[in-house]
Amino acid sequence: MPILNGGMRMNTQPKEDLKRSLGFWSAISIVVGTIIGSGIFFKQGSVLDSAGTSTLAIAAWVFGGVITLTGGLTVAEIGSQMPYTGGLYVYIENIYGRLLGFLAGWMQVIVYGPAIIASVAGFMSILMANFFGLGTEWRIPLAVITVLAIGVMNLLENKVGAIFAIITTAGKMIPIAAIIIFGLFWGNQHAFGQTVTEVQHATGGFGVAVLATLFGYDGWILIANLGGEMKNPQKLLPKAIVLGITAVLVIYTLITIGILKFLPANQIHRLGENATAYLAVKAFGNIGGKLLSAGIIISMMGTLNGKMITFPRIVYAMARRGDLPFSRFLSYVTPKGKSPVVATLFIVALATVMMFFFDPDHLSDLCVFTVYCFYLLAFFGIFILRHQNQGPRPFSTPLYPLVPLVAIAGGVFVLISEILNDPAGVVLFIGIVIVGLPILYAVKRMDQHRMK
Repeated sequence: MPILNGGMRMNTQPKEDLKRSLGFWSAISIVVGTIIGSGIFFKQGSVLDSAGTSTLAIAAWVFGGVITLTGGLTVAEIGSQMPYTGGLYVYIENIYGRLLGFLAGWMQVIVYGPAIIASVAGFMSILMANFFGLGTEWRIPLAVITVLAIGVMNLLENKVGAIFAIITTAGKMIPIAAIIIFGLFWGNQHAFGQTVTEVQHATGGFGVAVLATLFGYDGWILIANLGGEMKNPQKLLPKAIVLGITAVLVIYTLITIGILKFLPANQIHRLGENATAYLAVKAFGNIGGKLLSAGIIISMMGTLNGKMITFPRIVYAMARRGDLPFSRFLSYVTPKGKSPVVATLFIVALATVMMFFFDPDHLSDLCVFTVYCFYLLAFFGIFILRHQNQGPRPFSTPLYPLVPLVAIAGGVFVLISEILNDPAGVVLFIGIVIVGLPILYAVKRMDQHRMK
């Protein structure tokens, strides 16, 4: 059992079969590309409705970004000491033990990963249907086709997905810059101080507004799942997480101000998920609006690609440990490209099923709640690691212990807000996570019988 500096014991990790080929720009592109997707474009209406005023809506996006950044700074220290494929699954296991580690992995591969992919694809299909002039009945087929196409692309070696991440991240900056510049310089509304008078009362309050923004910020931790495929991950992983989240926080705040300067609050409320598409046409005409919508669709494809790169790596890491049914198949990688093809197809299949049974907006809130249950464990984990490891660290969280405490407070805030807002959905998703325990027990019993 290897020992890190200062005597902290780590569980033995499986030998990595994946290529260490991801550099700085690939890592940054995956972080930014995975975060910036559907949330900032489709959550403006729901954030505003919950907040009640434009000022509180802007504050919600900033507050959500601060929570995310403190969480990223906290996890960056943990990740720099555990640069293995698997991310949160590996961190929780090494800090708290096998059982909680398994639940963290099970949560990501059965609930969170497929749900977030299905949610982003669902939001993107709304824009695609509008772009091609199709009816609402085409939304699910468009979402399924897109997920399948990106999944097939990720059956190739990881460089292909990384290159696509760089291209789509660069491409998504065009619609983002257009919305920010046009809104800030040509908008004639007051971004601050507007009230949504058409809503009798804020639908959920500031807490639910922040929860909605966290879907827009979500995805930052997924780069940790590629720790086993990075060059010098001890230094690169913290840098990618911190710089990526900081850039997104600034971009999101400017986009929100730009949209609120161009569209009145009541109109954003009426338009809901179509507010950004309406702004594109209103600001740039039919052709310009089409081009801007195409840029946003490309942006969301980049987000899907980032998630499709990372979640199969969790399946792979768990399968290598024999934690899942059919682990021998799920851990298969291609001989040349070293791509976890069966794990990728598994995630694609689960996401496709979820598209048919859940609304994307509802899915987005529930998957954020589910993953934050385990984020909180990781945030507390930094105190455990500091106690166990007194030696030098590749990266140290600045302003310790203040930053981890803010991350913990933010996580508790998220959980309480969603429990109060949707207790039935919370019980459903927690139940799906807990179902993993008897499955783990059954898998291990089967392994013991085979060994006999």
